[in-house]
Amino acid sequence: MKLLWTLLFLYSLNIYALEVDIHELDSLSKNGQQVVSTWIDQSVKKTENTLGPLKQTTLPIYLKPQYFAFEPVPWATVKRSNPDGVELHIDRYASLNAFTKDWTLYHELSHLYLPLFPYSAFWLSEGFASYMQNVIMRDSGVITQAQFVQRLDAGFNRGRLQSKTKSQPLSELSADMWNQGAQQRVYWTGAVFFVEADLALHQQGQTLAEIIKAYQLCCRTARSSAKAFIKDLDKLSRSSIFTSLYAEYKNRTDFPNVTKKLINTL
Repeated sequence: MKLLWTLLFLYSLNIYALEVDIHELDSLSKNGQQVVSTWIDQSVKKTENTLGPLKQTTLPIYLKPQYFAFEPVPWATVKRSNPDGVELHIDRYASLNAFTKDWTLYHELSHLYLPLFPYSAFWLSEGFASYMQNVIMRDSGVITQAQFVQRLDAGFNRGRLQSKTKSQPLSELSADMWNQGAQQRVYWTGAVFFVEADLALHQQGQTLAEIIKAYQLCCRTARSSAKAFIKDLDKLSRSSIFTSLYAEYKNRTDFPNVTKKLINTL
């Protein structure tokens, strides 16, 4: 465990000072600029409180304000570049409270802690972000523990329902999920993978967030194969948790079972 705790100590020194660069902020009203900049700043801090500082010095945020929207952030995506950034399509009139309670930015920021994987391993990146958005919101008090459990359980139910018609091996389906409309099964099966990993890590006195913090310092690259990523996480956790789960999940055709009782132990 010496390597892990050394890396976590270095993280506690906050060696990365992140500068958030918001593009098109001046396209909003003065009040809108204040609301959006505060929301983004607070969301980054909440994410870093759970996962540690991002391994980059600048975070570009590309705003796409909308005049008509039915939710605070109708759509968003990670922009892989140097440095990585996030594109946010937002309701220009949404309140700070509405933005704060929206899960989208926490999801996209979580993506930045992992490298870009091949399409066949997108279930890992989307699963991580789908799980971690709820962990970040729970850790920062945006949602309660009961809501954390309910949200994950609801996501798992959506994935389970879709798995009845989308029963290809997970890695195969992951590479074609947009064409097949199989995001629910892919995203939430990946989320269960990380829930199971976190549960196993808890039994060893560790957490997934701690492992990802350490991963930023020792191993994070712009791109990676799934196998290399999994191997790094096992090395950091001094276990075979991730390798064992990966071998089980990558070709599975069913939806894994995890109970609300188990989720509540996280």
